[in-house]
Amino acid sequence: MRAEIIAVGTELLLGQIVNTNAQYLSRGLAELGIDVYYQTVVGDNKERLMHAIGIARGRADLLVFTGGLGPTLDDLTRDALAEYLGRGIELHEPSMDKIMKMFAGRGGAFIESNRRQALLIEGATPLRNDTGLAVGNALSADGTHYLLLPGPPREMKPMFDNDGSAWLKERLGQSFALHSVMLKFAGIGESGLEDLLIDLIREQQDPTIAPYAKEGEVAIRVSTKATDAEEAARKLEGTLNAIRGRTSAYLYAEEDLTLEATVVRELTRRQLTLTLAESCTGGLVSELITTIPGSAVVYLGGIVTYSNAMKMRQLGVPEALLEGLDAPGAISAETAVAMAEGMRAVADSDFALSITGNAGPAAAEEKPVGLVYVGLAERGRETRVEKLQLSGDREGIRLRAAKRALYMLWQSLMGQG
Repeated sequence: MRAEIIAVGTELLLGQIVNTNAQYLSRGLAELGIDVYYQTVVGDNKERLMHAIGIARGRADLLVFTGGLGPTLDDLTRDALAEYLGRGIELHEPSMDKIMKMFAGRGGAFIESNRRQALLIEGATPLRNDTGLAVGNALSADGTHYLLLPGPPREMKPMFDNDGSAWLKERLGQSFALHSVMLKFAGIGESGLEDLLIDLIREQQDPTIAPYAKEGEVAIRVSTKATDAEEAARKLEGTLNAIRGRTSAYLYAEEDLTLEATVVRELTRRQLTLTLAESCTGGLVSELITTIPGSAVVYLGGIVTYSNAMKMRQLGVPEALLEGLDAPGAISAETAVAMAEGMRAVADSDFALSITGNAGPAAAEEKPVGLVYVGLAERGRETRVEKLQLSGDREGIRLRAAKRALYMLWQSLMGQG
């Protein structure tokens, strides 16, 4: 079954609200094995909405509407579809009773326009609204299925998850749901990862391989349709093994988990501790780590040392490294090593990460924007340092440097560093 989501509301077109409903519905429909090929947004105008219905009917078996079921005159979804199908509109008495009881409970006078929220297209199945007043509509006509859901997410989500999904399952018969495995990578960019897997991506049929990229990390979703999890696992196994074999140096998780969450989990499992000494990232690595529940067990703390004076005073970085004609400077491998070793010594932690560099926008110490050094001091091992030349704006450089530091720590935890 192919679906199109039609979100109704001029406020969406004006950018006054974000269409989170489409994201939620796309995920939910995929889990039912229903392909979403198009998403449409249309304003509160009956003619334009009917035109959108006509286009969608030509390319989808299922049209899912959100919005336009409220009490005001610009709530037109039900009216437009009824007119398009040549059907009447009738009152759903249980929904009307619910509305009347609500007004009676508030002690206010009934507002006649609220009667619109209890209306059904002739022949439609009502979808209960546990968190609001507008009744949903589900109907089939001339080989096309229609699902009408309210716009507010707190009403739309439970209606779709309960009555909406149940109604769709009845029409699907044997269900071939979408099963996916999310693979997460660090230490490699989207193009580099694609190059490693280019033949698999070009030749993909079933399972499918879909890459997703964001700052400092890349993800691949490997998906197939199957009647159950056991069949899906059999179909996914070959492709997953092929990807694992080529990407073991970068593959840090086989679930939708952040790199910082993976690092915290591994430190916890091994009962190891971490401290941080940050300069150009300004505490960003610390922020990433401390967003993870349970991080207090492994993260002892960190120090942000922007100035040379603070590097010397708090971390014991020698002045000779920082100042003078022959000094390598704050932005150097030597300083990154001294910061990491100083931090580890102060806290007696198992690991200490340090970051020093130039996030921009101007050159510093006659060194280019994006030059960053990451140090990793580890109990019982020689301190390592990595030189990075990053591109992008200030925030992008800071985030990529932070993620690279976490990747360096992950490598060490996995025995790869």
